[in-house]
Amino acid sequence: MASEKVVPDQKNMFSHYGKSFQEKIFQGLLTDKIWGAQMIEVMNPDYFDIKYLHYLTDKYFSYYNKYKCFPTNQLLISIIKDDLKEGNDVILKQQIIEFLTRIKSNPYPGDIKYVKDKALDFCKRQAFKFALEKAVEMVSSDNFESVVDLMKDAVSIGMPNTTGHDFFEDLEARFVLVDRNVVATGLNVLDDKEVLNGGLGKGEIGVIMANSGVGKSHWLVAMGAEAVKRKKNVLHYTFELSEHIVGIRYDSHLCDISSTNVKDNKKEVIDHYEKNKDNYGKLIIKEYPTGGASILTLRNHIEKLALKSFRPDVIIVDYADIMRSSKTYDSLRHELKLIYEELRNMAMEMAIPIWTASQANRSSATAEIVGLENVGESYGKIQVADVVLSLSRKAEEKAQGSARLFVAKNRAGKDGIIFPIHIDTSKSKFVILESTYLTPNEIIAQQDNDMKTVLKQKWKEVKKEF
Repeated sequence: MASEKVVPDQKNMFSHYGKSFQEKIFQGLLTDKIWGAQMIEVMNPDYFDIKYLHYLTDKYFSYYNKYKCFPTNQLLISIIKDDLKEGNDVILKQQIIEFLTRIKSNPYPGDIKYVKDKALDFCKRQAFKFALEKAVEMVSSDNFESVVDLMKDAVSIGMPNTTGHDFFEDLEARFVLVDRNVVATGLNVLDDKEVLNGGLGKGEIGVIMANSGVGKSHWLVAMGAEAVKRKKNVLHYTFELSEHIVGIRYDSHLCDISSTNVKDNKKEVIDHYEKNKDNYGKLIIKEYPTGGASILTLRNHIEKLALKSFRPDVIIVDYADIMRSSKTYDSLRHELKLIYEELRNMAMEMAIPIWTASQANRSSATAEIVGLENVGESYGKIQVADVVLSLSRKAEEKAQGSARLFVAKNRAGKDGIIFPIHIDTSKSKFVILESTYLTPNEIIAQQDNDMKTVLKQKWKEVKKEF
């Protein structure tokens, strides 16, 4: 049944929904691969009465049927260019270019969820009608047993695709370039292929863990500012600091002015943004009181922004530990785990990365390296996260700005490695001091060697006195 598609007549096409609706159906296929895998089972490209949408859907689905995965947007464009390079259909080429340009300028229209639900329902109805017609034919020919299987298939068709990856049959799919849609940290050694492989990817949760006052909020501002500099749209939620204070931290980072001097350099700040307005993405900073926002609060706010044609490329949450859980448990650790799970679900649905922070426990204040064992309240937070970084610096190191960045967990590449860094909290900036990383054992050995050097020097001084 899944392989048989309904051949529609005019009344059983998307035409009665209109052009805008049909364009958003294909936009949904491009932006939601999971939904696209559902639709490929029930949707026939012939449902589109608009030629360029029929053509694009046919190419998109044909690629999936061959490689068991959808092409990236760039690869789809390359396929189309190659297919049409010798053709004379100039109008079709122009229509495709204009359409792809339009959806790029509005990548996440607010009503696309409604469109996807409506389109899936329509396709499932068409498949069921086709199955009923075929069932009548089977009954007429006394083929009763096949009718039951046919109707079972008709009921299940269009459900989320759970067939899985056939390891040997779908071999090609593993070698197709997967677009992680990363947002870089701006720290080249950390973004290296062997470590974060470009940065934090779509659908991933990155956590910066540290004790109070070490620099978690500054790290989140640095991540947001780096994304803005790369023309990404950033949505920054703050639950402790006011919107204006966070805004000044972004000013200090982007304009390279100490946060205490930003207000005294108003003209310089304005001139900087005037000169660089075409080089930056958009930035929205939204404040909620501590413990006042749940994941539902954030989702509602994101939907409102979508109505104003703003869709974030990365979300900063400062910080998830002080959000309100959507469910109440007797234990705080269960609520915290749920908060992180809900954030992860939102990141996956929107296909964007989310950076947040987590409080480390008391013992981390004097720890040379803050590890996973130092996570505060709930270890479940760490289980959900894709990347966990930690900052550690003792009281005497703060004045010098020296600290250590530890890759505690990393699904994209290496972990268990340490980078010596410099933190400039006046500008929310981080610099990795060495191009190579160290392991915890190497840090300990280095400290032992330093101590031995000090002891030798002291012994020389004592011998001189005698």
